[in-house]
Amino acid sequence: MSRPAGDDPEVPPGGEVVEDDPPWEAWTPSQAAARLAGLDVPWAVAAGWALDLFRGGPTREHEDLEIAVPAGRFGAVRAALAGYELEVVGSGRRWPLDSPAFGVMTQTWVREPGGGPYRLDIFREPHDGGTWICRRDPAIRRPYAEVITATRDGIPYLVPEVVLLFKAKHSRPKDEADFGGALPLLTTAQKAWLAAALARVHPGHHWLSRLR
Repeated sequence: MSRPAGDDPEVPPGGEVVEDDPPWEAWTPSQAAARLAGLDVPWAVAAGWALDLFRGGPTREHEDLEIAVPAGRFGAVRAALAGYELEVVGSGRRWPLDSPAFGVMTQTWVREPGGGPYRLDIFREPHDGGTWICRRDPAIRRPYAEVITATRDGIPYLVPEVVLLFKAKHSRPKDEADFGGALPLLTTAQKAWLAAALARVHPGHHWLSRLR
């Protein structure tokens, strides 16, 4: 089941342990896009759902829905989700949104009021104005116009080479399947970018031989 991501720095004090089976009933990408319609922020569907949007439709079940947003524009995203409860999460714990953990952790879960099910997982990503910055290596940077694309019906999603860079860290069975499914559809330029980024972030990764 969905758990907080493990890319966090030292865990802040306080908070609560996230249960082993948190109550997720995630929105679909189209439902999230409807709730964020008109938002003037470069947000995008991330992770496995982004790769399915790239491939043209669902290829497996998804236990949650993740989106990436510029950290400095999170206030606008929060306003668009007024009425929902938001929690800071990371390293298996969760805190109120107004806790000091907000400045340390980058992940936020959105749930229905009154302790209802979780609907959305938001990653607050580093950026410099209109430039996306990779949180695992700040030397890797690209304009948002290059890292976000959209489906025919206007759902924004991260380009596959960026999604796969983040999936490479864990290489779980679903990550391997996502890589194998997306690889034949990547352009030469996308493969080259991913290979270069992997060589920086994960030198010697076993995907490199398949990209070259």
